[in-house]
Amino acid sequence: MKPESFVELLREERAVAILRCDDAEVARHAAEAALAGGFRLLEVTLTVPGALDHIRDAARRPGITAGAGTVLTVEQADAAVAAGASFLVSPVMDEAVIARARELGVASLPGCGTATEILAAHRAGSPLVKLFPAPAGGPVWLRSLLAPLPFLKVVPTNGVDIDNAREWLAAGAWGVGFVGSLFTAEDLRERRYDRIEERAARILETVRGARVTA
Repeated sequence: MKPESFVELLREERAVAILRCDDAEVARHAAEAALAGGFRLLEVTLTVPGALDHIRDAARRPGITAGAGTVLTVEQADAAVAAGASFLVSPVMDEAVIARARELGVASLPGCGTATEILAAHRAGSPLVKLFPAPAGGPVWLRSLLAPLPFLKVVPTNGVDIDNAREWLAAGAWGVGFVGSLFTAEDLRERRYDRIEERAARILETVRGARVTA
């Protein structure tokens, strides 16, 4: 998937399920639950055991777009895209990873926490930026950032939940990512995949009904 196509797909879907788990079998069932609940964008962090296999499995499913998270090196970017990742997410801004994503023809979302970092990532060629960690002020901070820099496409993940997702989108977020607020530690520990599926459906109902800043 070309970067520009992913950018528009995220705008349409509005939300990404971000899976971070330390058990390969639990991760497989948790990912299935999120997809059954309606998510069409799934990020699997490379810290998950067997992450590339999970990405490969998800990418083969019709209508599902899979990506890799915690991408820190060019080598990891290569492996993730070879497994079927259509987008690469990092917790930091690394120009080498951004450049490699462009060479591979996929979107990158480097993690940035300041206005200077976000603009630098944009100028380095990243079509989207992951807001990480979440700054104090949250949606208010994002609205203030986008007032003078409306061309930036920012995707908050840290601290996003069903209660504030609409506020983030109304503030101008291009999309939002759900990590622990979707895949709770308790549900993963207790193998309560039914609750993950139900929560996924509620989250998507919320974000798809949100007002999005043009």
